[in-house]
Amino acid sequence: MSSANKIAVEQAQAVSPVNSYLNVRHLGTLDYESVWHAMQSFTDARDASTADEIWLVEHPAVFTQGQAGKAEHILAPGDIPVVQVDRGGQVTYHGPGQIVAYTLIDLRRLELGVRALVSALETAIIHVLATYDVQALRMQGAPGIYVDGVKIASLGLRVRRGCSFHGLAFNVDMDLEPFQRINPCGLLNMQVTHLAAFTAAAMTQVEARLITSLAGVLGYNGRLRHVAAQLPPP
Repeated sequence: MSSANKIAVEQAQAVSPVNSYLNVRHLGTLDYESVWHAMQSFTDARDASTADEIWLVEHPAVFTQGQAGKAEHILAPGDIPVVQVDRGGQVTYHGPGQIVAYTLIDLRRLELGVRALVSALETAIIHVLATYDVQALRMQGAPGIYVDGVKIASLGLRVRRGCSFHGLAFNVDMDLEPFQRINPCGLLNMQVTHLAAFTAAAMTQVEARLITSLAGVLGYNGRLRHVAAQLPPP
């Protein structure tokens, strides 16, 4: 194929109907490692025709330790497993009552840098909290979202071949005790909260608002497509 024809094909793929939508997968409750490895496989296999996706999931109790993670921030995990993963950041906790949104985004196609993606994800969470009359803010030097200085959502990403995976964790209505077994995100004495401390909200409602907000900040307003509620085939 000539260079000119190759460029034409790539340009056609970049605006194809397949990738003009943001696919959403509602995965229910799945173990962490299955979803993590599926994200890796999806990212390795995707090309210019692959639609961006968001996977919504709850995990059974698990601590995940990022690439820069330091063992001293895992204080007393007890019976909760610790998984060493390939995202940025330090240790965090996932468990029932927390929405985890994995953002599988072609950054080059959206002309986004990593910092811009982080900012967009933070903005989406702030907007969702505002719909519940909860004022949330960023905190300099401490990625994530905070309400009165207490952490309510965390972020951790990995970018491979210009595409992101991993994403955000938003505490909705959960047992917060496991956060006391770690220094969340490597921050000493960091307190953690959840939306239930401020108002009652169904997980499905919060998920719907989060998806709408994420679509807006990523430029997919009105272009959502809910696909099979299962991990994509390997």
